[in-house]
Parts: sequence; structure tokens; C-alpha cells
Amino acid sequence: MRPTRLPPVGLMLLLCGWTCPAVAWAQSRTMDTGHSTLKVRVFKSGMFSVFAHDHEIEAPITQGSVILSTKPSVQLRVDARKLRVLDSKLSPKNRADVQKTMEGPQVLDSNRFTEISFHSTAVESKGKEHWTVHGNLTLHGESSAVAVNVDLRNGHYLGSARVKQRAFGITPVSIAGGTVKVKDEVEVEFDIVLVP
Repeated sequence: MRPTRLPPVGLMLLLCGWTCPAVAWAQSRTMDTGHSTLKVRVFKSGMFSVFAHDHEIEAPITQGSVILSTKPSVQLRVDARKLRVLDSKLSPKNRADVQKTMEGPQVLDSNRFTEISFHSTAVESKGKEHWTVHGNLTLHGESSAVAVNVDLRNGHYLGSARVKQRAFGITPVSIAGGTVKVKDEVEVEFDIVLVP
């Protein structure tokens, strides 16, 4: 049985945000898109999931900024048309099939919904250099509230969030009568660097 064409939702990525330590004044900083990464992990499920693959998707950040202040905030944008399936265990043909399904109307419909964005609404300090960032993620033409855990390590804002595809009007792909399918919940991971 050939690997199934299980797509991601992409950020759904993305689906994510972070912030910096609060300081006494407002300061806007730009994200270094060349050194920042955003990835989406999509997981298989179902009776015959042993024949399927989990998926890893790269979601390049096209624009992002952070406001450093006593009321910090963050926003970012991803071009949905630039998401790329990285699955190294798939043949080039099967990887292309997953890519096509991800981009198509069944999942991201990226030609119609070209942008994925996140805008924070609140930031909670969870200790030194650790926060929970609450905000709105817009994906596939739908917006939903998400919470993102963030840690600052050596100048990198690292974190992750879990997002459900159905919250954005996407029905997880299912094949072979549901014996192989994609889990509704996907994981978004990021490593963000700010321009000095």
C-alpha cells in the first residue's frame, strides 16, 4: 500500500505568537524572517495508520513584528501559498501529492485564502522568560482564538501551540473509509529571532 496523501493545515499554523519581556517604554521590533522558522506537524490516525505518515510542513514567515512595552503584543503573516511539505521519508511523487492536497480546496485552498495571520490579544507572564500569548489566528478565511506557550532562550523565542483544523472550517482528510486519516489537532512549532 503506498503512503497516503495526508495533508496538513498549515498554521495553522501557524498559528502562533510570542512576546518579549515587558519594558517601561514601547518599542517595535521586526522579526528576522531569514533566521526565524515556523513548522507545522500533522499526525496520522485510524486503524491502518501504520501505513501512513506524519507530516512536517515548513511555513515561512513573510512579515512579523513585536511591540515591547508594559502591554506587549505580536503579529505575523504567512503566505499560505509558500507552505512546503518536508517529509523526507516520502518519494518525490508522494510528497508532491501531499503538497497538492494541502494546497487544494479540501484543506488550505491557498489560491483563495492566500494569507495566514496571527495577532495577539493578551500576554500572560508565566515566570522569568516564559509567557502564554493569547490571540486570534486567521486561516482558511476563518478566525479562532489560540494560546501559545513561549520561552526565551539565547535570543530565540521558542514555543508551540496546538490547533484544531475544524475550528477553521477544515475537515481533516480521511481515506479508505476512515481507516487512515489525519488527526484534527495539529502542532505548530516556532523559533523566532528579532532583528537587532
